[in-house]
Amino acid sequence: MRWSGLRIRDAVTLERHRLHGDSLLLYQAKTGQAVYVPLPTHVVDALVNIPDGPRPNLRYFFWSGNGAAKSVVADWQRAYRRLFELADIRTLDGELKRCHPHMFRDTFAVEMLLAGVPIDQVSILLGHSSVKITERHYAPFVKARQVQLQKSVRNAWKVGEPAGQGPDNHPPKAARPTSKQKGWGLIDNTRRKIRTA
Repeated sequence: MRWSGLRIRDAVTLERHRLHGDSLLLYQAKTGQAVYVPLPTHVVDALVNIPDGPRPNLRYFFWSGNGAAKSVVADWQRAYRRLFELADIRTLDGELKRCHPHMFRDTFAVEMLLAGVPIDQVSILLGHSSVKITERHYAPFVKARQVQLQKSVRNAWKVGEPAGQGPDNHPPKAARPTSKQKGWGLIDNTRRKIRTA
């Protein structure tokens, strides 16, 4: 989940044949094109060397194949909940952090975005049906993207200004009105000037 962006159900029911060298087949796109994600070497090694459980299954990495997929996902969610309790992860103010397995998928997505991977490509890797879904879920979490947007706007303010001048990190100063008139009176006065010109 952390290195592939898979949902917990897809990770738990991951079939062995989907691992191709150092790449994991995520899904077949609607176009019929296979979508792969490369995995770090240590993750591939860990997958290849998973010890056989009490009821090994040659088809799956993490599932015996017995019972419903929904049941095995619930088992893994309980195991993660217990792991998070033992880890005792806390927020900056000391409160116990509410953790869940989907955080691994979130970490994958946010790290891709922070590394400069375009959001439409992250959307494909996550298997979202639309980039709008990806934007809705991950754009608010990416502070670095917001900082970059602000920097881009500030750079745009400097275009055409002599070197050494410009607003730097401050918004442009509002122009001071040359007239004491306000609101509609100012607008009407401006219209009259335009008509007489």
